[in-house]
Amino acid sequence: MPLPPEVRELIERALREDVGPGDATTSALLSPGQSGAARLIAKSPLVVAGLPFAEAVFHAVDPETKMEALKAEGERAAGGETLAGVSGSAASLLAAERVALNILQGLSGVATLTAEFVRRVEGTGVRILDTRKTTPGMRLMEKYAVRVGGGSNHRFGLFDGVLIKDTHIRAAGGIARA
Repeated sequence: MPLPPEVRELIERALREDVGPGDATTSALLSPGQSGAARLIAKSPLVVAGLPFAEAVFHAVDPETKMEALKAEGERAAGGETLAGVSGSAASLLAAERVALNILQGLSGVATLTAEFVRRVEGTGVRILDTRKTTPGMRLMEKYAVRVGGGSNHRFGLFDGVLIKDTHIRAAGGIARA
């Protein structure tokens, strides 16, 4: 899936923050050119969300990295199940793993919780909506995870809809004035 520029920028920023000028431990321990493989495993039951973003992290570090998703976005996985396999340069896998896993874990958490709320209101005609209260820089991905979990997106930002809140009412001097 083609990634929006904001997501690519977030991934690049996260990698700069984590890897900096290089992975000191990996450089000290591994032979140059050493290959490796890893599995992304669910530690607890979850709704999978974020595999394309995790793959983008691995590719940002090394475009030659291969990732094979074994679960689909929105699919449930049991604890201990493998979600995907990755292979390539061992140094690249180690440099990318934490950022990729943080994104995958966070988005799967959002999707899992959303799916639980959707399940609880099933058959009532109620829709589960998200808010703008997202992690800075991660709004696109977190709203994606809500959809993967079966929820619906509300407004994306202050620019795409009017929603008068209590803070607006107070600032305007009352509900009638707002």
